[in-house]
Amino acid sequence: ENRSFDHYFGMFPGAEGFSLDATGNPTNCNPDPNLDGGCVVSYHDPLDKNAGGPHGAAAFATCLHGGAMDGFIKNAEGGKTGCADPNDPECTNGLIDVMGYKTQADIKNYWAYAQTFTLQDHMFESDASWSWPMHQYMVSEWAARCTSADPMSCTSDLVTAPKPDGGFYSWTPLTYLLDQVHTSWKYYLSQGNAPDCDEGEQDCPPVTQLANVPTIWNPLPLFEVVKSANEQNTNVVAIDEFYKDVKAGTLPAVSWISPSGEVSEHPPNLVSEGQAYVTALINTIMQSPYWQDTAIFLFWDDWGGFYDHVVPPKVDQNGYGFRTPAMVISAWAKPHFIDKQVVSFDAYPKFIEDTFLKSQRLDPKNDGRPDSRPDVRENASQLGDLRNDFDFTQTPLPPLVLPPVP
Repeated sequence: ENRSFDHYFGMFPGAEGFSLDATGNPTNCNPDPNLDGGCVVSYHDPLDKNAGGPHGAAAFATCLHGGAMDGFIKNAEGGKTGCADPNDPECTNGLIDVMGYKTQADIKNYWAYAQTFTLQDHMFESDASWSWPMHQYMVSEWAARCTSADPMSCTSDLVTAPKPDGGFYSWTPLTYLLDQVHTSWKYYLSQGNAPDCDEGEQDCPPVTQLANVPTIWNPLPLFEVVKSANEQNTNVVAIDEFYKDVKAGTLPAVSWISPSGEVSEHPPNLVSEGQAYVTALINTIMQSPYWQDTAIFLFWDDWGGFYDHVVPPKVDQNGYGFRTPAMVISAWAKPHFIDKQVVSFDAYPKFIEDTFLKSQRLDPKNDGRPDSRPDVRENASQLGDLRNDFDFTQTPLPPLVLPPVP
């Protein structure tokens, strides 16, 4: 959750990161309105707890500033501080730290994965807004609001948070196409507040609660086709089920894994807690027979107000958003590779469709369930192909099992 590419990998060798001076320090800066326009240069921020800044649609426009990429401090200073809900996309949560960045010493495991497998340095958010619409895009290639159960009643919406009563989510999710060809899938959700190491394990899933309750991290229970098939009770499950499925050899063909707040790295939650959680999940695959057959796509869902210097391409009225960190971890991923393709989160559904659906798209013209989405994002001309990050002629890479706490 909520980290920009420059914030985590701006100093990564070979990646499109910061501009550096003769001493190897960044020269990228942003004006600070509180300093009479003085410019704050990107600086090393080793703190485990960060604040970030507002990251909704309006915040995106402020940060972008018509392509100048100079509104990040202004955006953070204009946010509400001391918010009761730290997940409010208008919050700053106090400290103005959006020009801070991490080094290898701060996020050792993430850098180790990036150095060993494939790092993507042009991965953009699907939408120019916050987590909720992004999670809708992740499972359906659109974020919308509908006035009825008719999919044609839906219109794009990058702002509205999920309503307590749900409302209508009538357009077509990717799970509909997977169901049509009997391809198995699950959405694993962490909703706990504390570890659940009841058998003394070093790593274990958090305590989970009510995986079938929709939140900003859990969109599928709201979709009409998921509810009608009762899949919000059978396919949207607690993260404990991931560990059980790996152990039992029943992991589905397609899996989404979404965190709870405490392990999400969403400011002000700790970076170290998120890294430990992610490492435990990846270790679970690496220490199982699934390692030889699994592609792990690790990514952060929006920029969280943190600075990034690359102007995002525009694909339609909804996006793209800013760059976020992303990598491919697999025995067949190209090793020590930085993927320079322009990709967005839309590349993940595209990869699933190419792998399991014979390249069928979420296309109202031919997917069997018309809706009013503005375009077919998987077919965007600038969208790269994640299949280019694999080499099936290479000797498979060995697992990289890391301690969750470096």
